Parts: sequence; structure tokens; C-alpha cells
Amino acid sequence: MNEEFENNENIAVDNNDSKPGMTETVDMEEKKIQTKEVLPCIPLRGVSIFPNTVVHFDIGREKSIKALEAAMGTDKLMFVSTQKDENILIPTAWDMYQVGTVVKVKQMLKIQGDAVRVLVEGICRATIDESVTEENYISCAIDRIEEKSNENSLELEDKAELRIIKEEFVEYAALTSQVTDEIVDKTLAVANPVAMVDKIANELFVPCAKKQKVLEALVFSERLKILATTLVEENEIAVIERDLSQKVKENIDNGQKEYFLREKMKAIQTELGDEEYAGAEAEEWLEKLDALKLDEKVDEKVRKEIGKFSKMMPSSAESSVIRNYVETILDLPWHNSSKVNVNLKKAEKILNEDHYGLDKVKERVLEYLAVVHLSKAIKGPILCLVGPPGVGKTSIAKSIARASGREFVRMSLGGVRDEAEIRGHRRTYIGAIPGRVINSIKDAGTNNPVFLFDEVDKIGADFKGDPASALLEVLDPEQNSTFTDHFLEIPFDLSKVMFITTANTADTIPAPLLDRMEIIEVSGYTEEEKVKIATKYLVPKELKANGLKKENFKISERALHDLVNYYTRESGVRNLQRDIANLCRKVAKKVVTNKNKSYSITPGNLEKYLGKHRFHYDMVEGENQIGVTTGLAWTTVGGDTLQIETAVLPGSGKLSLTGQLGDVMQESAKAGVSYIRSVADQYGIEKDFYKKYDLHIHVPEGAVPKDGPSAGVTMCTAVVSALTKTPVKRDVAMTGEVTLRGKVLPVGGIKEKVLAAHRAGIKKILLPRENEPDIDEIPSAVRKEIDFVLIDDVSQALDNALVR
Repeated sequence: MNEEFENNENIAVDNNDSKPGMTETVDMEEKKIQTKEVLPCIPLRGVSIFPNTVVHFDIGREKSIKALEAAMGTDKLMFVSTQKDENILIPTAWDMYQVGTVVKVKQMLKIQGDAVRVLVEGICRATIDESVTEENYISCAIDRIEEKSNENSLELEDKAELRIIKEEFVEYAALTSQVTDEIVDKTLAVANPVAMVDKIANELFVPCAKKQKVLEALVFSERLKILATTLVEENEIAVIERDLSQKVKENIDNGQKEYFLREKMKAIQTELGDEEYAGAEAEEWLEKLDALKLDEKVDEKVRKEIGKFSKMMPSSAESSVIRNYVETILDLPWHNSSKVNVNLKKAEKILNEDHYGLDKVKERVLEYLAVVHLSKAIKGPILCLVGPPGVGKTSIAKSIARASGREFVRMSLGGVRDEAEIRGHRRTYIGAIPGRVINSIKDAGTNNPVFLFDEVDKIGADFKGDPASALLEVLDPEQNSTFTDHFLEIPFDLSKVMFITTANTADTIPAPLLDRMEIIEVSGYTEEEKVKIATKYLVPKELKANGLKKENFKISERALHDLVNYYTRESGVRNLQRDIANLCRKVAKKVVTNKNKSYSITPGNLEKYLGKHRFHYDMVEGENQIGVTTGLAWTTVGGDTLQIETAVLPGSGKLSLTGQLGDVMQESAKAGVSYIRSVADQYGIEKDFYKKYDLHIHVPEGAVPKDGPSAGVTMCTAVVSALTKTPVKRDVAMTGEVTLRGKVLPVGGIKEKVLAAHRAGIKKILLPRENEPDIDEIPSAVRKEIDFVLIDDVSQALDNALVR
């Protein structure tokens, strides 16, 4: 049969509700003796319950459960009292103390087996008058004893006793650490002294016999004296125990204590079958730590962690955390550096071997390596390679590592939103690990690798932190010499690391990061450059990857031109490489299945392998047309030409813009029309054209969204051509933003736009005068075939574009 549990958890409540019954006042204590009543009775073992408290206890004896069920079936009231002898398994009413407590059941819950957990609230003291025998449980006729009092009605002696009790209770809580500050504050805040005394007695961890004396003290002044005496006695015992414990600790020699504990741990681990002894592993770590010769503070912290580990069980959760921590620190390359190459000629040769073109990028990289060599440190800005996908930004960083003799480490920041990815997790978290920066340095094995942060423009931020801000400490040369990972909690020097970043566009790079970077534009390749890259790099690479030999696969230069123009539309060469790989696979299949071992790819049979042309570039064909101008646009995959059409229709001056134009292009069109109204008489345009005619400006390929300021002068020229019915020269293209005064402002992406115009057969390009420096970026072969005209306002564009 289950027995009541001997632990009780007290929940302090203020309960001054009046109880039903007949009362009479007896001096200050105001005893109230009610008429006799019969209640189900439960004997308690190791638990004392006081009025004005809420306590839960477990019951398992059959009679006690029956008594509880009887109480629940009526008014939920019971009488409880502590057993005089805990060893009696089946007690009667006379085996309990005669003074107990009337309680009300607040909650009951069935637990393991047949036991029940009960939450009760103490109502008042009561004495057993007589036992009433029930068939299945004990019932008692009781006399309730209720009392009320307030501090103002107490005698001076009782007030003094009450003050002593409060002070001693606070000291008891501090000495034993068994009563929380919150419980102390709530208990002492009770206004009713009777309720406060009961609550204090309930919170004491003393034998039930002592608590019973307080419960049986029906006169309040006597109860105060008993409780005060108990508290003083318990506090004196606690002080003596504390002093004795301190003396014992001081008398034990530290060496003997450590030896004893280690031997005991060995014996325990042997019994558990743990062959590996933590102390042996700790000794091995200490040897490695001595060899590293770290700073004094770092060394001291690591030794402290190793000492903690040696005293733990290897199977404990904290032990694995410390093992991971110490091993990470010991594996870091604190003093291990790569031998840096200082031969710039060799570095230049490596860059030329790996990349075709990109002369300005290579020149800047060599300058950077020269400065690092002379200064013996990396204190300059962080290089940021910005360009469209597939132009070789990541491979340039790899070439820099190879050219400088350093290890190469790459970390992609695309979609990283958690600061812990950079700085690591604190060891308070389960499964904490270092950040990816420290992990990458550890994997590299040297403290001076080339570290590439890829896709830095795609870094994010959310409720987990701002990784971009965390990167500042990594990239800033003034801070990274003492970079502190949250997991390590000790500084690690990153000043020797050569950091390089890449991005598709600088616009979305966080401003604080951009401030510490030097932007190097890696623009797209020309058609000729792509053909050279394919011939020199891509075709040999794919032949090897697909198991082909040179005699198996041959592709003509003309076929490569068609491949570039009609099957790929990109600034880089990634899709070009995919198409070459596609050709190699198809040839490989033929080589295996047919007797013929040699195949040539020509413009004539290219469609047979890759299907119909995927792209068709706008070529300058036909005659000069009215209201149609050629504009230049920049896209993420390079430049493109843009045909802008204008129609003048009878109407009321409505301006229609179609072709999925963005806000900027719509505003450029409106600004252009306003400018034309201001100069209408100079070009023979009716002054009231904006009232008599509707203007419709359309940019073909309406399914493709378009935006940007580059088409302002183009749309303005098209409108003037339509209003004056003057044709526009078909081989002239233009770009530039227009103002209300007709000024042409500079725009970006000139190199990509010019390459697109050259591909389309344009012979003359009108550029804003402020874009003159950008012409130097264009390959010389293209510059020779195009006539560049620098313009300041729209009138110059009209003079060059319209057929007079």
C-alpha cells in the first residue's frame, strides 16, 4: 500500500476569509469554538499542515483515499493531523495528535499507481472530540478553533516577540538557503500576525514534533514564544554547522584532496567500464598548450577549463562542451603561417594563366600584393570584386591565393541572417560551436590565408542579429587583431588574413561594410574575349571532364561566335561553359556508339546539336524610320539595345507609356515631353500639340520590366522625330538622362551598353560628355569601329540622330 510522501511544498497565500460557525471572543486571541461537526480524517506522516497555508501532499493508503473521496462528495472539507508514530501502517484516530487542521481540498490529481496528489488550503485549528467509526475510512467529530488578531491589539511583549520572529526568520533563510527571498518577502508582508506566524512555522525545515508544538499552542502569546525559541535554536545550529564545515575544509590538504578525488574517479570509471581516463586526456592537452606558448591570460583560461574537465565524468554533457572548446583552441593555427610569395612576376604569370583579359583587375591585384610585401602587413582596404555572375570573381580570388602562396578559404554569405554564423554561439547554449570564420581558419591550418567572403551583397538580418555588423570586427584592420568569437571568449589575431569579398552589385552592400572596401569592377567580357576564353580554357577543361581527346572534338572559331551570340546572353561565361559541356557529352555519345572517332562543330551543324537559336540580337536593318530610336540598356547579364517607338495620334494631349516601364522611365518620358513643349517653335512643332494630339511611347518586349534613367534622351528624340515626321538614323544609338532644361546627364554601364551596340551593328553612339572617361574602359577593337559623339544637351542629340 502506498504511503504519504514526506515532502511538502508551501505556497504562501493570504486567506482571512471568515469561517462559518458560532464564535465567542476570548481576550486578544479571540477564540471561536463552534458546534461539533464530523469530517473525514486523514493521518499524515512527516507532514504538518498549518492554517492560512496552501500545501500539497501525496496519499496512497486505501482509507485515506476513501476519506478524500468522501470529502470531495460533500463540501471538500477534511480534518488532517500528523501521526505520532510514522511506522504505524493502519492508524486510528487516536494514533494522531489531537490537535490538527481543518483543510479544504483545492485540487486533486492521480499520479503513478493508485496514489493521489492533493492540494489543500488550511482553514483553522481543530481538536478531535471523538472518533466516529466509518466503514471504509476514519471520521472524527471535531471542535474548530478560530482566532483573529491584528498587530495593534497585541501586548508590548507579544509585539517584541513578533519582531524577533521576523528577524530570526530572515536570518534562517539566509543561513540555510532553503527559503527563497521571494517567499520571505511574501510571508513578512502578511498583515494578520496570526496568519504570518502560521506561514513562518510552515516554512521551517524542522521535525514534525517541533512544528506540532507550534500548532498545539492555542494561546497566541505562547505560540509566539515557542516559534521564537525554535527559530533561535535552528539559527544557532546552522551557524555551528557552517563554522564546522569551514574548519573541515581548511584542514584538508589541497594535494591530498585532489589525489583522493582523482583516485576515486579512476575507481568509478573502472567500475563503469570507461577505459579512457579524462586525466590522461587532460595531461595530453596540457603538453600541447605548453608547446603553443599562448598569452598569459589565454593560457590561464585554457588551463582552468582543462582542470574542470579532468574532474568531470567523460559521459557528462558539460564534459563534451569543454572537450570541444579546448580542442578547438589547441587546433587553431596561433603561430602557423604560410610562406608568402613575393615574386610579382611569378604572381603575374599565374594570373595570366588563370584568366584571359581583366587587365585592370590584374594590375590592381599586383599592386595590392606589392604593398603587402613592402609593408609586411595588411592594413589597406578590403578588396571587393563587383560584377555580374559568371565573370570569374571567385576564381580571381583563388588565383590571388595561388599567386601569393597562401591557403584559400571561401565562405558564402548569401542568405546568412544569424550573427552566430560569424561570431559563433556562446557556450551557455546546447550544441554551441565556433563561428564559421574561426572554423575556416582552423581548417586552413594557417593564420594568413586568403579568405573570400562570397556574395557579400546578399547578406541579411533578422531577429537573430545583424551579420553585417558582426563582419565589421572581422574586416576592419583596426579591430580584427583582437577578434573575439563568442564560443572561444578569447581574442584571435585576424590581421594577417587577406580578406577579399565579391558581390554582383555594390548597391545592396551595407554602408558600414562598403566604407571599408575598395570596389574593383569586374565587368562582362566582349564577344572576342568569350571566344578566346572558350578556346583557351573552357574547351580543354570540358574535354578532360568528359573523357574526350583533342582528335575526338573540334569546334571552329565561327561556331564559337555563334554559340556566344545565339545560345548565351550573359556577361560572364558560365552558360557558355554549360553549352560547351553539352556539346562534349553529345560527341562522347557518338564516339562510343559509332565507328567515327572525330567530330567537328561548325556553324552549319551547331543547331543539330543544340537546337534552334535561343536568342536573337537586334540588328540594324532596313531603312531610317520616323519615331523609332535605338537606346542602350544595362542588364545583370550585360548590355542590350532597346528600340523605342513613338506614335502621334489625334486626341486631347494624353501621354501613354507601355512596355512595363518603371517609375524612373515614366518620369524621364514626362520630363522629355515638357522640354519639347518649351522648344517646340525651334523645331517647327505646333505649340499646342500637347492639346491636339495623344502621344504613345512604347518599348517592345512588353513582358520584360524595364527601368532606369538611361532612356531619357532616347525617348525625347523619338517624340521629336514623330512630331516633326523626321526619320531617325538607323545606325545611331544613344543613352543619357534628360532634365527639364534639356541637359543630358551621365549614366552607368557604358562598357556593357557599347558592347551591345557594337554587336547590333551600330556605327555611332551618342554619350553624355561626363561619361568620356568610361570610353577608355572599352576594348580598343570596339573603339576603332564606333564613332563616339559626346553631347551636353538634347539639341546636340537631335542634330546627330535626325535625318535633316
